[in-house]
Amino acid sequence: MRRATPLVPVVAALLVLTACGSEQSGTRQGGAGEAAGPASGAPVTDPPVDGVRITSVTIPSPSPSPKRSYSVQAERLPGDSGISAAYEVTNGGTEALTYEILFHFTTDSGASMANREVTVRDVRPGATARGTVELGVLQRGASAVTRVKVGRVTKVPAAEAPPAPGDCPEGGVRVTVDDGDAAMGLRVVGLHLENCGTSPYSLDGYPELTLLDDGLKPVDGVTVVHGSGGISTGTRFDEPPRPLTLKPGEKAVSGLMWRNTTQFGEPVNVPYVRVRAKAGAAPVTVTPHLDLGTTGKLAVRAWAPAPEETDRKMPRT
Repeated sequence: MRRATPLVPVVAALLVLTACGSEQSGTRQGGAGEAAGPASGAPVTDPPVDGVRITSVTIPSPSPSPKRSYSVQAERLPGDSGISAAYEVTNGGTEALTYEILFHFTTDSGASMANREVTVRDVRPGATARGTVELGVLQRGASAVTRVKVGRVTKVPAAEAPPAPGDCPEGGVRVTVDDGDAAMGLRVVGLHLENCGTSPYSLDGYPELTLLDDGLKPVDGVTVVHGSGGISTGTRFDEPPRPLTLKPGEKAVSGLMWRNTTQFGEPVNVPYVRVRAKAGAAPVTVTPHLDLGTTGKLAVRAWAPAPEETDRKMPRT
């Protein structure tokens, strides 16, 4: 039988710029740091980061025999590494929060072999959510994973969090943000709206945006412009707004565009954007992590019918 050995975590913050993985509901994976060391079930005493900490790491030891290994692997997907990390998320604030946490699975030297991103929803003030993040299948040829680190932690008011996949908010409209696109310093992030309700939904113009810092406070010094604002030509950002009525199941798309050029002045980073599909609509806070450089300008595109899947990416210059 393959034996799973829990390892003592050593908490260390790590900023990570890319993410991939899957979302779960309820409690989630991992902690705000790094876990590794000799076999032990001792609790972590290091302080968490943003309320998140890893409590233990499980890395299966080498199988003593093919026969005994098979008895464990039969319960896993083919190639599943069996590596996982237990985590806790504690909300020390005054309102319910939804967390997005990026975990880094690394070697002893700190080289990242895989990332996993999870969402912890509706953590009440003073409450602690617990769960496990699993590495799953490790890419062929990757070095041995011995540590798990927490990279980026973002948290938004639970009432403003984008809905879980398959869920439809009370207002019948689902608003989400994609991973974006980049070319030669130009950055584009898509905003997507779906009428998941039972009644038609009308749009006319641009989404209303509020740029927020790490403390969810409004960001100063950035001008939000309708259309391209001269940031780039040949994009769909200068298409004029027109009235739309989405039937149930239909979708619309908008977008954010900027250049992350850095010249004189302090660069501006905007981790959060509060989006209202139109005046009076319920707010949704998304996390596109806008690195605006020193340009001080963000362009927004008018709502338009969502194109076919093959045409969804906006043109780049």
